Amino acid sequence: MNKITRAFISVLRQSNSTCTSTTLLGRQLSYKSDLSLDKIYPSARLQLYTPPPPPPNSANKFNGYIPMDKLEITYSRSSGPGGQHVNTVNTKVDVRFKLAEAQWIPEDTRQKLLKVLANKITKEGYYYIKSDVSRSQQLNLADALEKLRTVIRAQEVELAAPSEETLERVRRRQERAARERLQLKRGRAQVKADRQGPEGVDF
Repeated sequence: MNKITRAFISVLRQSNSTCTSTTLLGRQLSYKSDLSLDKIYPSARLQLYTPPPPPPNSANKFNGYIPMDKLEITYSRSSGPGGQHVNTVNTKVDVRFKLAEAQWIPEDTRQKLLKVLANKITKEGYYYIKSDVSRSQQLNLADALEKLRTVIRAQEVELAAPSEETLERVRRRQERAARERLQLKRGRAQVKADRQGPEGVDF
């Protein structure tokens, strides 16, 4: 029995009689890891904190905040390759919500979405977003929320009015395309006319 083993046994015998923490070879005997959060982040509060929603901006634009309690989130089996893991874990995410009742979207943006997404909204008024790009629920949920933010922000982009030069260029392009179409049509008509035999000739 070496020196370290004898010292460890003696420390264990002493710890049975006392409840205080002891040290062995300069190291404190405890069940807490050296990688515990209070040692990595000594000045942190180490408490879960959900910040309040940001206040609406003055420009009446979507600020990116999506209240999770206003969404209906369901998980299901993902499709595609992935081995037996796909058949045992619900990683596909389906997010739906009633677009007409989404008060967290600005009114003007919501009205634009109702027009643009009219063919994608169900009879009950739900708009669906799904994601199964990965084999993780958290990553798929984050991807679905980012898709939703992209759809909302796309309706808030104000396109600049085309200049007169651009309109003139488009007009000339359309006229050239019309001339080429008519020229091709006349050529095809001439080919068909040449295939017909002469009229009024008695053989």
